[in-house]
Amino acid sequence: MRLDLHIHTTASDGAWTPEAVVDGAARGRLDVIAIADHDTTAAVLAARAHGLERDVQVVPAVEMSSTWEGREIHILGYFVDPAAPTLTRHGVRARDLRDARMEEMVARLAGQGIEVAMDDVRAEAGEEASALSRPHLARVLVDQGHVRSVPDAFNQLIGDDHEAFVPTRLQTPAEAIAAIGEAGGIAVWAHPPSNLLDVLLPQMVEDGLRGLEVYRPAHRRSETLRLEALSEAHGLLRSGGSDWHNPYGGYNLGDFHVEAREIEALLAEGGL
Repeated sequence: MRLDLHIHTTASDGAWTPEAVVDGAARGRLDVIAIADHDTTAAVLAARAHGLERDVQVVPAVEMSSTWEGREIHILGYFVDPAAPTLTRHGVRARDLRDARMEEMVARLAGQGIEVAMDDVRAEAGEEASALSRPHLARVLVDQGHVRSVPDAFNQLIGDDHEAFVPTRLQTPAEAIAAIGEAGGIAVWAHPPSNLLDVLLPQMVEDGLRGLEVYRPAHRRSETLRLEALSEAHGLLRSGGSDWHNPYGGYNLGDFHVEAREIEALLAEGGL
């Protein structure tokens, strides 16, 4: 069984609709995928319905944003109830706060002599997007010739270490974990920063964290081994996914996958 448990759609900052993502997963010979959009489950039902037609099983998921001392911490929620009131409330709040955050980032870019209109960012996001995110801004920066590529936009202008970056400031990691639990889900730390693991992991486990995203295409073998060891030491579930947003870099769905045996405990918890 080939799985990818971290994929985004146009409901947040992905380039493809839920249906197109499922089609891409089928072409990439993926058997199971998780639609894990930022702070919304708006794409899950459409993806699951289309998945029945394409023989692709869709796990209902969400990637919750949180902030710790100015650093963004993302928590994946697997096997959530997409209609859970706690997720609906969070989605509304996230939309408003992300809009305000984007306005501040655009203003900071203007202070550096880089003029970008909010209307252009909204147009790039499209009507299906539940909130504005950095990839939307990055694509506008590319389209207007300020940078050559989306990675350049992050590396030069809007990455975490740059002046224009503004953290999302939606909630604490503990609050994100609690919201996932209230929605019946399993909380897994997404792409955990290596320099924060020792600092944050014990407290997050105490707060109810259930797993770590261990398997990712960008990980060196040493990083994967460390995360496997930490999972074992703390009794945590293991997950894995591509964090796929778009095909612009020539990276297709299915180019990366995890095997069921690598994350079997998580799948068992979810009833797969």
